Amino acid sequence: MKEMKSLQVLDRFRGLFEKMGVEYPVMRRIVQVKLAMDARRMPTLAKNSNKRRKQEPEDSNQFLRSLWMYVLFGGLSSMFVLMGDNLLFQMSILFGIMMFMVMTSMISDFSSVLLDIRDRSILATKPINRRTLTMAKTVHIFIYLFFLTGAIAVIPLAVGLIRQGIGFFALMLLQLILTDLLIVVLTALLYLVVLRFFDGEKLKDMINYVQIGMTITIAVGYQVLVRLFDFTEMDIVFKPAWWQYLVPPVWVGAAFQSLLHPGEGMTYAGLAALSVVVPLAAFLLYLKLMPALERNLQKLAEPSAKSGQRSGKMLRRISDWLCSSPQESAFFRFTWSMLGTEREFKLKVYPSLGFSIVFPFIFLFSNGLDQGLEGISGSRSYLFIYFSGIMLPSLIMMLRYSSRYKAAWIYRTAPISGEASIYKGALLASLVRLMLPLYVIEAVIFAVLFGASIIPDLIVVGLAMFAFAILCFLFIRKGLPFSEPFEAAGQQNQSFVVMGLMLLLGAFGVLHWLATTLPFGVVAYGLLMIAVTWLGWRLAFQTRETQKVTR
Repeated sequence: MKEMKSLQVLDRFRGLFEKMGVEYPVMRRIVQVKLAMDARRMPTLAKNSNKRRKQEPEDSNQFLRSLWMYVLFGGLSSMFVLMGDNLLFQMSILFGIMMFMVMTSMISDFSSVLLDIRDRSILATKPINRRTLTMAKTVHIFIYLFFLTGAIAVIPLAVGLIRQGIGFFALMLLQLILTDLLIVVLTALLYLVVLRFFDGEKLKDMINYVQIGMTITIAVGYQVLVRLFDFTEMDIVFKPAWWQYLVPPVWVGAAFQSLLHPGEGMTYAGLAALSVVVPLAAFLLYLKLMPALERNLQKLAEPSAKSGQRSGKMLRRISDWLCSSPQESAFFRFTWSMLGTEREFKLKVYPSLGFSIVFPFIFLFSNGLDQGLEGISGSRSYLFIYFSGIMLPSLIMMLRYSSRYKAAWIYRTAPISGEASIYKGALLASLVRLMLPLYVIEAVIFAVLFGASIIPDLIVVGLAMFAFAILCFLFIRKGLPFSEPFEAAGQQNQSFVVMGLMLLLGAFGVLHWLATTLPFGVVAYGLLMIAVTWLGWRLAFQTRETQKVTR
């Protein structure tokens, strides 16, 4: 097996490990195998570069090759080190970005490190003491964190050393170590809580749902940190509040401010103390709870509990009510099931759900909501809810891809009269399962913000969303649901079609705005959307009513 430089560095601490009761040669071999397996895993940030992957040698380390993207993000965030001398503000923002990137990477990309149980059947039968196994896992985690955090922080560290001096550099290095400790503990505790009350399938789902959280945090998270400070005539003023004691990046910023610019008061000292005390205390708690986590990890190997018959009967009733034929109803239920179990599909599509959730509220914030409800009363800002449909093109485009695409032979062997029933059932299921709940939740929030008077407009927007979905289906390249590999998605460049559909969604919003200026305009616009939906539904499927399924 190829020798790794990280293991050569680890050899220098052999005596320390042996004093701790660790069988070092055994631990080293376990870590070596785990690092070799990591080298073959493709990180999320690099999964779309399929063409480049084919050109790389088979023994290339995909994880190390992906680190340049983290270096780039770290370089962009290093501008906060150069902004001035308000270290509380600068370092709070910088560490907020770095903590977010490291923790989401830990959950979305490297969860196998914390949740790996594949080696149990091999190692548990060998005469290896528990301390050696635990230390091998801990070393594996911190080697990964060293490379990941180093890639993100290398440029900010260099800029800080040149701009602020050696004291700043040493303090930042210490805070990075403490921050990594806190991130490992928070991630492990999150897994422990989920496994304590749910089965392993729920935890796997949670890792997919982190993708939505990543998107939401990227879109709006920076506004939370920025709103901690009051920008007054280009001066940044910090306003202490009790809830800031719950924000770890502020602890780090206060540590820089109080140590490098002393004399700021007890508030800063208290926040700075938390940046040291909490990570160390959390790590001690992690060591104590690790046996419980190991026990609960066994749930990942157990089959998940099946949903009861009641949910199956309810789904059948919904499909029979919405669909016009038994075949269409069957493919409705099939697509509904695939949307809930196809993990890679969730990984590709669910981030766009995050954009659909936050975009209407981002535009609402920028249009007066930050001045309170009075800032939007009497306005037509509720039409920003149209941005909740921004995920429809990508949703419909991705319906034809699956990691289980080889099972698409069922389309050829099943007694299906034509393709129309397949497409109808799949489109209806995707809209009812993914789009409808999202829109209903946002409509309720908008109705609370703007009042019950906008309910007719919200109903019309719902009709417009359905019409827009059908138009997306008309213009996007067709493909039988879940019949193509995800690798083919990178070869189908439909960016111009998607951009055109985004403009079409904006045009719907403009038409609705114009309709509100006319007497009974909203009613007329709603009738127009019903007509567009009826006509689009017929045009979208009439050419496939008798078309046989072929490959």
